[in-house]
Amino acid sequence: MITEKTFEEEMIQTVKRIRKDKITPRAMEVDERDEFPHDLARTLAENGLLRMSLPEEYGGIDASSSLLSQVIEELSRGLAMMGTTMLSTHTVIRMVALGGTEPQKERFFKALSKEDALCAICLTEPHAGSDARALSTFAKKNERGGYTLNGTKIYVTLAQVADYYLVFAKTSEQDISAFLIHKDTPGLHYGKIEKKMGLHGSMTGDIIFENCEVEESALVGHEGDGWELLTVTGNSMRSWGAASIGLGIAQNALDEAVEYAKERKQFEKRIGDFQAIRFMLADRAMELEAARCLVRETNERVDRESPKVGKQTMAMVSMSKCYATDMAMRATTDAVQVLGGYGYMKDYPVERLMRDAKVFQILDGSNQVQRMIIGSYLMAE
Repeated sequence: MITEKTFEEEMIQTVKRIRKDKITPRAMEVDERDEFPHDLARTLAENGLLRMSLPEEYGGIDASSSLLSQVIEELSRGLAMMGTTMLSTHTVIRMVALGGTEPQKERFFKALSKEDALCAICLTEPHAGSDARALSTFAKKNERGGYTLNGTKIYVTLAQVADYYLVFAKTSEQDISAFLIHKDTPGLHYGKIEKKMGLHGSMTGDIIFENCEVEESALVGHEGDGWELLTVTGNSMRSWGAASIGLGIAQNALDEAVEYAKERKQFEKRIGDFQAIRFMLADRAMELEAARCLVRETNERVDRESPKVGKQTMAMVSMSKCYATDMAMRATTDAVQVLGGYGYMKDYPVERLMRDAKVFQILDGSNQVQRMIIGSYLMAE
């Protein structure tokens, strides 16, 4: 009999092999070309990783946040944009699972089980970032009983490569609703792809809706349910998503720094034998393990309390996201420092890791916003 623990351990070992054999050897190329690696996405699909969050009857394993976090960490250890591919797709699946109607879930999940599709979130707008209530994209009820969407979304991960887009739009001055829209829907247009500092290959770009007509069945749940989807699934994804990617990036950076410190010699000694370098590596190792413990505990709490987690757990989600991604930035910066001049060169991976790490302090709610959430929890009566 295969226990659940054994199954999870075997799955993590499979992901490690994928990371070592497929992803890490391609990381430099993906970064240089800044094109989406469709072959690596197919590898995820072929190993069932894009379906993890689906119910078992649709070919998934109804994965826990804890397991998903570990998978995303391991993939991100090879290449951060592989983690964001998982993050984007599984966030959409989990939001539909939470808020969708039964007929909608059946249609969507059946399609995913056959297509191994990629999914993207369309939330951020030119004038609406952390303040999601400031959306200007509007979905108006039309005479055919469906909705007509108009507006522009920016910073969409997997823009132009996703098969499905989960679009958040106003349906009244107060209400935010979510719509699941296929890429081939008339009125859905691709805008520019951003040229970014890091996270190359993730295809961050604009999605434009010009009189985009969708059927009523595209509405996830009911009008006005969008805000709850964002606050429930959207918030908890920070611990199994961005925080876990931060862990993977930091582990990669620490591995590279330690390996270099063992091999590089100056003044007839390994540089890792100098106290200054040892202390730097020790600090980063302590922070990495502390962050990993926080992320693990938070995801276990999310799993126990889902779908609606308590206030303390939500504060811990913010702590996880903030601490793990800040830690990743420190780990990558120090890795560049340990490698010295080599660390600054593109022939070595640590400068890429530093560029990749930065964005996770910004996306999914900036770390300043996370500190506001934590502070509000502490000061609540």
